[in-house]
Amino acid sequence: MRRRDFLTGTAAVLLLAGCAQTVAPATTGGTTATSAPAATPVIGLTYIPNVQFSPFYVAETDGDFTAAGVAPTLRHHGTSEGLFTAIAAGQEDFVVAGGDELLQARSEGVDLVAVAAYYRSYPVEVIVPSASPIATLADLKGHSIGIPGKYGENWFGLQVALKTAGLAETDVTIKEIGYTQQTALSTNKVDAVVGFSNNEAVQFALAGFATRSLPIASGQVPLVGICLATTTAYATAHPDVVTAVAAGMLAGIRTATTDQAHALEVSAAYVPGLSAAAAQTAAKATLAATVPLWTTADGKVDGTLDADQWSAMADFMAAQGLTKDRVDPTPAFSNAYLG
Repeated sequence: MRRRDFLTGTAAVLLLAGCAQTVAPATTGGTTATSAPAATPVIGLTYIPNVQFSPFYVAETDGDFTAAGVAPTLRHHGTSEGLFTAIAAGQEDFVVAGGDELLQARSEGVDLVAVAAYYRSYPVEVIVPSASPIATLADLKGHSIGIPGKYGENWFGLQVALKTAGLAETDVTIKEIGYTQQTALSTNKVDAVVGFSNNEAVQFALAGFATRSLPIASGQVPLVGICLATTTAYATAHPDVVTAVAAGMLAGIRTATTDQAHALEVSAAYVPGLSAAAAQTAAKATLAATVPLWTTADGKVDGTLDADQWSAMADFMAAQGLTKDRVDPTPAFSNAYLG
């Protein structure tokens, strides 16, 4: 999932033009509410409409949100909008964002709390051509690595990879290449790129460019992946709504993981151009690569947030200077809304 990353102030970094938009399906094939639900929260979905957000599309179309007692608006961010700009301004009630991005934003004074896991594992990896002599992270020494920029999950993930390899930033050449990993690697502009297992790695495969992916850690990554988040103030004032939104999202994930064909069909009503054959092929591959991120090692869907992982992340981000000081992770997440 290419993501808009939090920067101090109003800065926003991402690709693809377009104003912030409210997404509505072209057709409705799910349950229709017989009466207006009590709550209509706004959920911020970063990037543009994409099959990676299919659980939200499914939950809306199939009536999972309605059954939980809410009728949310799904809102994709515009290119000039920061990841947490709208929720901080009260224009959104929820946002889908990395736990690490959230913790960094809290260090800048933004009131945020994660209330359910969306990804169960961290999607960032180091990608090299299959013929590359780089077989391990330690082999990156002396080589160039392409990243979108020194911010967000790609940057955080690279920090983990370097620490895992026992390397310093000065041991490699870091090149900020924007979101052009596919072109940069395939044209030898860089020796390796940092990307997502369900995005860049999939794009390389679809383009017929053979690559090899290197995990950024030998065990659990000391970073928390994408979560459903709200503000502490909203969660305190509307705990029932938070519980309902989390329940609807998790129901949508269960359907997307067990019935990928249905998830693709529903997503076609939300994602422009997805009905085209080439787009269907790409979306199908992306969805298949995203399923392992949504599920636990034994294939289950579980929104529980791991306290030990949040603590490890707070330690790591402070040690790497990604936050000015160690941020107390305890108020940054809660499992109280998982029902």
